[in-house]
Formats: sequence, C-alpha cells, structure tokens
Amino acid sequence: MDFSKDFMEIELKEKGEYKYIDEGEGQTILVLHGLFGALSNFDGLIQHFKKTHRVIVPMMPLYDMPLIKTGVGSLSKFILGFIKKLELSDIILLGNSLGGHVSLVTAKSKPELFTAMVLTGSSGLYENAFGGSFPRREDKEYIRKKIAVTFYDPEMVTDELVEVTFELVSDRSKLIKVLALAKSAIRHNMMKDLPNYKMPTCLIWGRNDTITPPEVAEEFNTHIPDSELFWIDKCGHAPMMEHPEEFNTILDGWLKKRFS
Repeated sequence: MDFSKDFMEIELKEKGEYKYIDEGEGQTILVLHGLFGALSNFDGLIQHFKKTHRVIVPMMPLYDMPLIKTGVGSLSKFILGFIKKLELSDIILLGNSLGGHVSLVTAKSKPELFTAMVLTGSSGLYENAFGGSFPRREDKEYIRKKIAVTFYDPEMVTDELVEVTFELVSDRSKLIKVLALAKSAIRHNMMKDLPNYKMPTCLIWGRNDTITPPEVAEEFNTHIPDSELFWIDKCGHAPMMEHPEEFNTILDGWLKKRFS
C-alpha cells in the first residue's frame, strides 16, 4: 500500500472526469498508484524520468465508485478509458501495490497498448493487507504501527503520514471502499494469467517487503515469461518512495538495455 498526501508541487491536469500529472516528452510511462495512493509517492520517479519520457500519473477513483463496483476490474476499466481519452499508445505501464494489480488486469485486456510492464510490490497473487478491518481506527498509535509495516526504515513513518491515514480511515465511507478494494484484490488472483503476458516485464522489489513478500516477486518472475527481477535491500513495500535513487537507476538501466 502507498501512504502519502496528494501531490501539490506539480500541476494536476484535468480532462473530462480524469485528473492526472503529465510531465516530460517521449515514450509514455503510465504510473498507477496503490490503495492509499498518493501521487507524491512518485515524486522522485517523475523528476528523474520526465527528462527522457512522458510520465503520466492518473488519480484513480478509489473512493468515488459505487460500492458494488468498487474493485480491481472497475479500476482497470477506468484506466482504459483514461488511455483512450488521452489517445495513448506504446505505453510502459508501471504499478505499485494495488496499482500493479490494476496494471496486470489492464495489460491482459488490451496487450496491444503496452510495450512493457513494471511491477513493484504488486498485489495480484498474495498480500498481507490490514487484516480486513481497522478495529481501533480511532487510535493514532495503532495506525502508526500499521503504516510502519509498509517500510523497512521506521523514519519513513512521519507524523504527516499518520495524520493523512488517520483522516482517511476516520471517514467511514472511504474506509468501506478501502476494505472493498482490498477484498477485491484478494479474490482477483492472477496466477493462471501470468504465462500469457508477452511484453517485457521489470520486477523491482523490496527485499524486506512484508505486505507482498519476496516469494511473491519470485512467483511473478517464474511465471511471467519475459520478466527480470531486481532486489532493493533494506526496503519495504514502496521501493520508489523508500529508495527512489536506487529504484530509478534500476529502471533506467533496464529500459536502456531493453529499448535502446
């Protein structure tokens, strides 16, 4: 899961129902955030890759869909609508956590749109989420401990992250949507689909990820035919946030190796 506030430093663009960041020029890297996802989690990635690529980060409607439609499949349809609206093609699809899961579903349905896929801490096979509920959601220290499992370094759990997450889980309507999305991700297992992905796939994983642990990365690497797995040590579930420079170096090298 991703934790952070909404991205403020870069202009948020709007087109129809879609709000998104759109920076740089070149081949498109389409970035999909996770369940608690804020666009600011990808600050380092955007700043680095906008020099060589067009980096687009749409805000997914995690809390805006009708409850009955709140799930991975509906988010994938939203992303396909976004791609059509912006007339995108030849896309490098990058997803973290739930965003990785949405990437898998989207790439399965329209593989011709995508040149490559990048998964980091992706759900889709197995994950340790929040255990299905927030029995003590009014307790900020409890929430701090829940956030801490996202990271290897406890210093990443700032008061600001705790406050943002506390506000979210204190909103009953949003909390119900969060739990619905988490359950949808668990039900929507992608294992049988993995051998059918033909595009090159880069897997970047925190070696200390406890939410989608290392064996999940190894399963993806085993079953996606053209995949390559890279580890980041002393790193949890959000590598692009905890170790942005190392993440960018790995992805940069892989893209140059595969597409230069």
